[in-house]
Amino acid sequence: MRVISGKLKGRNILGYDIYGTRPTMDRVKESLFAMIQDYIDKSCVLDLFSGSGNLGIESLSNGASKVYFNDKNKKCIEIINNNLKNFDLLQNSIVTNMNYLDALNYYKKSNICFDLVFLDPPYKEHIISEIILFLLNNNLLNKNSLIICEVNNKEIFINDKVKLFKERNYGDKSIIIYKYE
Repeated sequence: MRVISGKLKGRNILGYDIYGTRPTMDRVKESLFAMIQDYIDKSCVLDLFSGSGNLGIESLSNGASKVYFNDKNKKCIEIINNNLKNFDLLQNSIVTNMNYLDALNYYKKSNICFDLVFLDPPYKEHIISEIILFLLNNNLLNKNSLIICEVNNKEIFINDKVKLFKERNYGDKSIIIYKYE
């Protein structure tokens, strides 16, 4: 697993083999970041189910100003912190070790709003809609923000506050991007 673009292009990311995680494949990540490239610069990013920190690190490499990394797995947090230290990205990162609801409530209490949100929860949980509603109902999104979801079941969210922006299929996985207007 490596950084595919930006100032850290070609650098290796630790953590492709963390038990219980599904790192986004390089070809999928390359396509995904091509789709959202115009929204990354100076953005505030949430990587809610971070795993190794792969997507958040890619965002920082491409000009995001701050990334909030969260994962409930302590091993993931250790790997994320090692990756951030190795890439000298600690100053642009906040790392939390919570379940997703506690993390969302923490961001709400801290009055943090996001421009990009990466949602790649365990597929079996089917919680994308719940999370998007929380983000919307608690004013955690800036205008014109993107919510990037990786799913395996075409879990589509329908709401008048967000619009389907882009969708791509990669075998049994799909990337679905919503835009909050």
